[in-house]
Amino acid sequence: MTEASLRTRLRTLYEGAGPTGDRFRYALLAFDLLTVAWLITSSFFERGQQHVQIDVAIGAVFLLDFMARLFISRRPLKDLASFWGLADVLVILSLLVPIWGEGLAFLRVLRLYRVFHSPQTLDQLRDDIRGFRRHETTIRAALNLMIFIFAMTSLVYQTQVGRNEDIRNYVDALYFTVTTLTTTGFGDITMVGSGGRLLAVVIMIFGISLFLRLVQVVLRPPKAQFPCPTCGLRRHDHDAVHCKACGTVLNIPDDGLD
Repeated sequence: MTEASLRTRLRTLYEGAGPTGDRFRYALLAFDLLTVAWLITSSFFERGQQHVQIDVAIGAVFLLDFMARLFISRRPLKDLASFWGLADVLVILSLLVPIWGEGLAFLRVLRLYRVFHSPQTLDQLRDDIRGFRRHETTIRAALNLMIFIFAMTSLVYQTQVGRNEDIRNYVDALYFTVTTLTTTGFGDITMVGSGGRLLAVVIMIFGISLFLRLVQVVLRPPKAQFPCPTCGLRRHDHDAVHCKACGTVLNIPDDGLD
């Protein structure tokens, strides 16, 4: 197989609009969800050689995925130096060379953000899930909040387990994250060290912002996400026929739901 044909085949899988690409991207999404589930489940058991082997296998899959995405990228160096590229590199290194327990494996959760917000995944969800278009803003806000909670929970667990006797597993870390984010602050679990207190501040500031964003999109009237071909206005009423900014006739896709 030539380099050009390999690149074309990989682009079909990662970017193609056909059923083959859809199945491949759903498989990648399912694998990412499984790795997060493994990250949570493994926190309840003593880390041993089997854990290391599973992490190395996950790291190998992530490495192949990362190399494939760089291979088909139109700007590989820029993608490599981006936040998401560096996050992928750190995750892969922490899994293949676990020098700090599970290291920076909490960044696995951030992969979900990249996957859920990729144009290909969003287009796929709009086509495959009935009602996704109508509630897309609310769904994305809820996903952002959930991913933030899991990312911060993983970070709390990685930085506090073994140092903080109140945090022994992922559930303890999740409990602390949610009580901190909601500013409930029961006080039965507190962070150890200045770094832990700074992390609690980050959880409160960014967490409450994402929570308020979710409340905002739930309470306000739903809008359709559809860029006007003339002026670029992206938010319209679901039954809009003309753009309210410039009057251009719109053809907003609709699922036929009330």
